[in-house]
Amino acid sequence: MAGKANLPIGIEDFGRIRKDGFYYVDKTRMIKDLLEHIAYLNLFTRPRRFGKTLNMSMLKYFFEAGSDGTLFDGLEISGEKDLCDKYMGKFPVISISLKEVGGENFEAAKRILRSVIGDEAVRFSFLSESDRLTAIERQQYAKLVGLDSQGEYAMSDEVLSKSLLTLSRFLHKHYGQSTIILIDEYDVPLDKAYLAGYYDAMVNLVRTLFGRALKTNSSLYFAVLTGCLRISKESIFTGLNNFNVYTIKDVQYNEYFGFSDEEVRELLAYYGFMEKFDMIKEWYDGYRFGELEIYCPWDVVSYCHALKMNSSATPQNYWVNTSSNNIIRNFIDRADGTARDEIERLISGDSIYKKIRQELTYRDLDSRIDNLWSILFTTGYLTQCGKDSDGITGLVIPNREIRWIFVEQIQEWFEAETKRDIQKLESFCRAFEENDTAAIEKGFTSYLRRMISIRDTNVRKEMKENFYHGILLGLFAGMDGWKVRSNAESGDGYSDICVEVEDKEIGFIIEIKYAENAAFEDGCRKALEQIHDRNYEEILIDDGMATIHKYGIACYKKRCRVISGESCILT
Repeated sequence: MAGKANLPIGIEDFGRIRKDGFYYVDKTRMIKDLLEHIAYLNLFTRPRRFGKTLNMSMLKYFFEAGSDGTLFDGLEISGEKDLCDKYMGKFPVISISLKEVGGENFEAAKRILRSVIGDEAVRFSFLSESDRLTAIERQQYAKLVGLDSQGEYAMSDEVLSKSLLTLSRFLHKHYGQSTIILIDEYDVPLDKAYLAGYYDAMVNLVRTLFGRALKTNSSLYFAVLTGCLRISKESIFTGLNNFNVYTIKDVQYNEYFGFSDEEVRELLAYYGFMEKFDMIKEWYDGYRFGELEIYCPWDVVSYCHALKMNSSATPQNYWVNTSSNNIIRNFIDRADGTARDEIERLISGDSIYKKIRQELTYRDLDSRIDNLWSILFTTGYLTQCGKDSDGITGLVIPNREIRWIFVEQIQEWFEAETKRDIQKLESFCRAFEENDTAAIEKGFTSYLRRMISIRDTNVRKEMKENFYHGILLGLFAGMDGWKVRSNAESGDGYSDICVEVEDKEIGFIIEIKYAENAAFEDGCRKALEQIHDRNYEEILIDDGMATIHKYGIACYKKRCRVISGESCILT
């Protein structure tokens, strides 16, 4: 691996990647396409961690006056000499990211927004002395960068709402060239405001800020915005014309967000990890943007980095850790019987068909459960399959990683739901102490019927067993005085679940089997034979349990069968 370029984990600055020699998947042809199909305003919506920020950084380094053109040497765009001569390094560029703009209240969010825009304005400190600006204009610039007694930007609400317009005009006058405006994660302030309860105030501010900077601004050459959601035009883009929107359902520009199959193969070949291709495809591929299948680049790069550190590293859920997954939990909380059945179908590998609304306001999110399907689609938790028919889109879970996220959120929801009826839960658990198999079977079946089940025919039998295993562990988690162990070493192997009720000196061993084709008796018999043959009860005997119960539990879909083996009464 010596001499190989490092992988840019968490680095979204194009200049640093190129200067420091990090591995870079060439997306510079996007510049050519953007210029050949230029619009006054261009909006790209993609899920998080699909390269939006890095592409915006690339655009900044290409267009900005004074940028180092050698950063693009050897990249695809460098072959377009006439285009580079005309556009490279020729424009003033305002580049901001709104991903941190939020807070507990509107004033806190405004303070961060002032900081974001003020920091960008400070990059152009030469404007304070530019002889191309009038004295009044230099004073207006000073209001953008002036600080209060606490060292924070002091711009008033009016100055803030006009800040991007003001800065673009001053840069235009100084350079004699129209300004390019790049706004990354444009929708994050609205998302955070919606969750914190000041949505209307933030909508008004963003509408005014964008409206002034992007509508009939004679100093604007063009603008590019990125985000996860395509917010309703009537919400914050009122009156903006010549407005091109490129979503995950469109065919244009899709190759520039995420990795293609060919790009992943090239990366793996470079680092010598080609034997991991099928596994990476299973875990991180499957997103369909327009007509292309796309890998999540954050996942691929993160896993390859892990392989460089440890060649036997297994795939992890990298995407899940980059943001909250509350959207799935919110969906499950609100799902009715029909929606839960549809979730089960998705988890099993099937597709469902829904009308997708890509243009929403945040108020729309909770108004109808159908809108939540649209949000799951636009944010990357679901992807399209096949072609639209009469406005209806086929939806599937894209890959193993996202399926894992669904299962985790379902299990957390189920645990919270069961704890709402403590009496029922405790009665169910006490049945294990009392060796009441009828009560155990009835109670577990009841819980399974409320649970969103896994019926994936492509999943190994062991993984299905792990699902039921996880449900039982969740049910046992709140029992006072119980010592619960999962996959504990005991006898000649590892038992599924081992429980000690120390004050009563009662212990029990549970082995779970998936009953293929509802063969419950056979599943229970095999489970009990495993407990006996591998002497799982030894750990309970060693710990001084006087009574030991053995349970073979066979599960199939939302049904179960429980058989108790011979109990041990030790004196």
